[in-house]
Amino acid sequence: MNYNQAAVTADLLRSLRRIRYPNIEIVVVDNGSREDCRWLSESFSEIRLLLTGKNLGFAGGNNYGLPFCSGAYVLFINNDVEVEPDFLEPLIKAFEEFPKVGMVSPRIHYFGEPGLIQYAGSTPMSPFTIRNATIGFRQKDVGQYLDVRPTAFIHGAAMVVSREVIETVGTMSDDYFLYYEELDWCSRIVRSGYQVIYVGTSLVHHKESVSVGKMSSLKIYYMTRNRLLYARRNFPFKERLISMLFFCFVSVPKGLIVYLVKGEFALAGAFLKGVYWNIIH
Repeated sequence: MNYNQAAVTADLLRSLRRIRYPNIEIVVVDNGSREDCRWLSESFSEIRLLLTGKNLGFAGGNNYGLPFCSGAYVLFINNDVEVEPDFLEPLIKAFEEFPKVGMVSPRIHYFGEPGLIQYAGSTPMSPFTIRNATIGFRQKDVGQYLDVRPTAFIHGAAMVVSREVIETVGTMSDDYFLYYEELDWCSRIVRSGYQVIYVGTSLVHHKESVSVGKMSSLKIYYMTRNRLLYARRNFPFKERLISMLFFCFVSVPKGLIVYLVKGEFALAGAFLKGVYWNIIH
């Protein structure tokens, strides 16, 4: 999916040209970019370029392209990712080796820091903080995560979902717009009886937060808003109550103090706006 980053998307497409998997189709969804991205279909004749005409968010943009995908497996990949030539085979193989697999994600490195891990699986979501931890985060990759195993969550930057799962569970919820939608989808898929698998034998490289910035008001707003929305939709009553009390009496005061001490008033406002959205919805 592309959003005002056609040159970055072109880098991804060039890396996809080098893969060895024999049977693929590439659908690029432009999610209402202000810049003209139609040159992508001229430079990369193998793609199908779709123009939404407006920004539908992460889930909405990805869902827009689904009717144009015909494969038994769908790879959702951020435009700010570049892949290794052999990254796809292990991901598809996992569906054949594990029973009831619903979705898989590869090992992810930071693009600008060679050998530095961003993702090697995930821990479950905490009922207190409504946060999970990424296994291997910012560790030097010395081959310690080359295994293939069940994990709590996939990573939205690169994930493969089977057609069966999409037809059975449904698509990502576009209520989130940005952040947490893939975690919500993952939780729905697990509750439907499917497994989530981390595939360490597959590797991609992620230029994180190219579109929204490493720390922006937009990011803080949606991370806060959707963190609470995720808990409301996916936690059982007791855990939901615990998480809301923890958030009100620990997370809100701590977050505001950190932003105000640093003089980041715009981020503090975005944080409160995200909390307020959940109050009125």
